[in-house]
Amino acid sequence: MATTRIVSVIGWKNAGKTSLVSALSGEYTRRKRAVGTIKHGHHAAQLDVQGTDTWRHYNEGMAKRVILDAPDSRAIFERKSEEGDPIELTRKHMSDCDIVIVEGFKSASIPKVEVYRHDLDKELIYRDGAPNSDEWIAVVTNDRNLSLPIPVFNFGDTSWLPNLAYIIWDKARVLEY
Repeated sequence: MATTRIVSVIGWKNAGKTSLVSALSGEYTRRKRAVGTIKHGHHAAQLDVQGTDTWRHYNEGMAKRVILDAPDSRAIFERKSEEGDPIELTRKHMSDCDIVIVEGFKSASIPKVEVYRHDLDKELIYRDGAPNSDEWIAVVTNDRNLSLPIPVFNFGDTSWLPNLAYIIWDKARVLEY
């Protein structure tokens, strides 16, 4: 039976989510794991260039789905009417991955790692005792004084990334196919 692990990296804007997703993806790739990532966007994505064939297929032809297959990559442009669900997206597009790291989707019911920077003047999203507090795996922060009932990793420490990667692997949600 094939399986894929899934975890979400959440936090406020400019907290370092993309940096952590990229670092974790690199760490798992070094461990010979097939990694997929999903990014939650808050505005319309413009991934194609006006006038290209695929842009014309999608925008002039109003195709529901366009696949651009090139020698070294593949892109899918797809119309949708509803908010994406990272679990459904993983099942549909990433079932061949060992782990999928989702950036965002705070309200999705999947294990979470929060990136928190105290200098952003925002509160920690994690709340001990909240109905979904058991979804949090860890917090990565620049606040050396932060103490929580879950693992806290400081950006300034050494070897936090490999340790976090091991914890995520163990606590990520496992999807079976």
